[in-house]
Amino acid sequence: MRRLLPLALLPALVLAGCSGTAGSPAASSSASDGRVSVVASTDVWGDVVKQVGGSDVAVTSIIDDPTQDPHEYQATTRDQLAVSRAGLVVVNGGGYDDFLSQLLKNAPGSTKTLNAVDASGLDTEPADGEFNEHVWYDLPAVSKVAAAVSAELSRIDPSGAATFESNLQTFQGRLKDLEATAADIRRTAEGKGVAITEPVPLYMTEALGLVNKTPEAFSEAVEEGDDVAPAVLKEELDLLREQQVAVLAYNEQTSDSTTEQVLAAAKRAGVPVVGVRETLPSGKDYLAWMQDDLQQFRSAVA
Repeated sequence: MRRLLPLALLPALVLAGCSGTAGSPAASSSASDGRVSVVASTDVWGDVVKQVGGSDVAVTSIIDDPTQDPHEYQATTRDQLAVSRAGLVVVNGGGYDDFLSQLLKNAPGSTKTLNAVDASGLDTEPADGEFNEHVWYDLPAVSKVAAAVSAELSRIDPSGAATFESNLQTFQGRLKDLEATAADIRRTAEGKGVAITEPVPLYMTEALGLVNKTPEAFSEAVEEGDDVAPAVLKEELDLLREQQVAVLAYNEQTSDSTTEQVLAAAKRAGVPVVGVRETLPSGKDYLAWMQDDLQQFRSAVA
């Protein structure tokens, strides 16, 4: 499971006027200009909300810095204030962004919550291992989350329902195009090996037919911030040195000395590297980001 994001709320967090409580009057679900106020844990889900809500939503993404390591994020009083004013809060779920669960304890009772993992339809208790909470790399799952966003926004603002549904259809159509691209890449990629530093991109690599060769003990230790056993590290490095994999999927936002060794080994061996992420790259929306990643994988396995 993903390391829980640390919660370091200041004492001022609990002061009256900073946030509502379960027993306080319901906060308005609209921004000052009448748009639906939405808070998302990361700009990944914030962008999905924007794609569906369009100009009828005002979205605040708590983690929106492309250089920010989500594992190190510390919630602030500003985050609590944003949550207290939101009509809808979108969380990733699956243990990924538990800091928002804490913030929601102080939110008004009228605040609606949408859990992306729950909306994804994915099996959260797979028989073959731990659940992978990085659901934004699963395109069909994102389509279901977008549909849930549309339904929730329509309940909050019935007057915008037609707009939300139209935007949803456009967004889902573009996701279908990306799925078609993935299916095309699969014809070349199927059965080839992939090494990873963390399980962030596994939904996409599995959709491409790539086989994860990384020892589970390696990716689990990196994800949890633990030391990697020397024998396990050697096994990972050998995958690259001996070119047993066609590509390395490297989480650009959680680099450390261990993963840097892996990256260096891939470059020395001439193994293509695809950088994967947990927040939007600078200047790209969700769809452009996924398109870019798919094209990088296409080039890597060609």
